[in-house]
Amino acid sequence: MLPDAYEPDTIPRVGELDELETFVGKKNNIWLWTAVNHFHPGILGWVLGTHSATTFRPRWELVGNWKCYFYITDGWPVYPRFIPDGDQIICKTYMTRVEGENTRLRHYASQTSSQDTVLF
Repeated sequence: MLPDAYEPDTIPRVGELDELETFVGKKNNIWLWTAVNHFHPGILGWVLGTHSATTFRPRWELVGNWKCYFYITDGWPVYPRFIPDGDQIICKTYMTRVEGENTRLRHYASQTSSQDTVLF
């Protein structure tokens, strides 16, 4: 089981934040929000919910305490409500770590066959 979050050994200098639409069963879509360290593998924090600031807020309470130099995002309108001006880099090209983690999650989720499994 993946913990909601853990304290990294070293505070990330650059964090990547992303949201991923997923489905439970066939129609119930939810969003997986993840936070990773740009320079090291692994998911540092995640939360499931809607594609809204309400869902992202608890994740930001952890991630915002890291005081990264920059946070790389895809530009979803929720992020500027939390990330200080000048600290957000909007660029899918630099989101290789978080996209890699998303791919890994999709791969492992697709290995199961339960109808109630979360599909990424």
